[in-house]
Amino acid sequence: MSSTATASALPFGAKPQEKKKNSTAEVVAASMVGTAIEFYDNYCYSIAAASYFGLIFFTDVAKSNPVLATLLAFVTFAVSFLARPFGSLLFGHFGDKLGRKKTLVAALMMMGIATFVVGLLPGYDVLGPASVVLLCACRAFQGVGLAGEWSGAALVATENAPKSKRALYGSFPNLGAPIGFFCAYGVNLVLDTVLTTDQMVAFGWRIPFLLSIFLVVVGLVVRLRMAETPVFQKAAAEDRVSKTPLLDLRHHWKRVVLGTCAVSITYTLFYLLGTWSLSYGVSTLGFSQPQYLGFELIAVFFFAAFIVVGCLCADRRGRKPVLVVATAATLVFGLVSPLLLGSGTVAGVMAFLCVGFVCMGAVFGPCGSYLPELFPANVRYSGAGLSYNLAAIVGGAFAPTIASALVMNFGLGAVGLYLASMAVVSLVALAFFKESRDMDYER
Repeated sequence: MSSTATASALPFGAKPQEKKKNSTAEVVAASMVGTAIEFYDNYCYSIAAASYFGLIFFTDVAKSNPVLATLLAFVTFAVSFLARPFGSLLFGHFGDKLGRKKTLVAALMMMGIATFVVGLLPGYDVLGPASVVLLCACRAFQGVGLAGEWSGAALVATENAPKSKRALYGSFPNLGAPIGFFCAYGVNLVLDTVLTTDQMVAFGWRIPFLLSIFLVVVGLVVRLRMAETPVFQKAAAEDRVSKTPLLDLRHHWKRVVLGTCAVSITYTLFYLLGTWSLSYGVSTLGFSQPQYLGFELIAVFFFAAFIVVGCLCADRRGRKPVLVVATAATLVFGLVSPLLLGSGTVAGVMAFLCVGFVCMGAVFGPCGSYLPELFPANVRYSGAGLSYNLAAIVGGAFAPTIASALVMNFGLGAVGLYLASMAVVSLVALAFFKESRDMDYER
């Protein structure tokens, strides 16, 4: 193949002779930092939606029905998820056509700017209904940026990984989740401790969103320093880069459906633990906001630990056995979770959070290799990203809203059945999943 043809297939700005390999430290940093920011942004929004946005953006409703105002705030939380498939199609197209590196930088910038702007928005008292429209617009742009983040980060990790450690490398972006969680909940815990409730409503809720700009700068520096993945470089050199990735993805629609259903339980579990339970614990169980945030910060260490445990087991035993066992454990947890949370005791709540995050880590960890391995290199960014972000809608977009409505109408036990039923959906999808660890990852 001519040098001109090779150059045209490479990402914009890359040199045809580029042979630089990313060190393990660069892979860890580049794949982890973006997802840490992604989850930090999402958690900051989920905390604000559960605690403040009902009063700030639905002021008239909150005066007469605070619970309904919180439900409406949770609906704005779902806007990001609804925008994600469009982000997957956008960033997946460029990620598969132009390369992982440039696309990840663009996704990070869109995500970071949208989050920062949320911290500047006037509330309902200033703009009326227009404030809600602007909030939803920011949330939509945030979702589009988020959609391009995880899949690209997973590819940076797994396409730089030795074959025998691909699941372990795939844990790097997923470890960004507990890091982002810890930072978001830690910042909010400090603010809730230092500021009064009135001060948090007046201006304190903005601070976590504005602080995100510093994380974005760090992420951009790390991403701009890394090299393109060797898998994409090889595909470009051999002229195997798709000119129409989204069109080519139609041949793999069954894998998209299986991937979506198999990992949707991760989102359901996560947003019940991290978002809905915060609102329920404070408004119904009577814990203070700082107290419940403290519980969450302790439990997140179990999340991080079992991401690694799940990935180590996935490299040894295969992705499917680990995902099946972890999802089955989540089903059992769903059935007993109302007893734990409903006890209203510190011990019961901590057991609910810690066991839940153990299940979450064990399911979420192997997804970093499971989804990318479902697709060949020429549609991997598009396929893995679309599966992951459709799972966000199926499993997480309305999970806090559904849980709140179930409790209002049927009691806490209905939330446990909801979680268990989502685990069944994932188990059915996994039953059709054929282990793909040994597929040619570079074809």
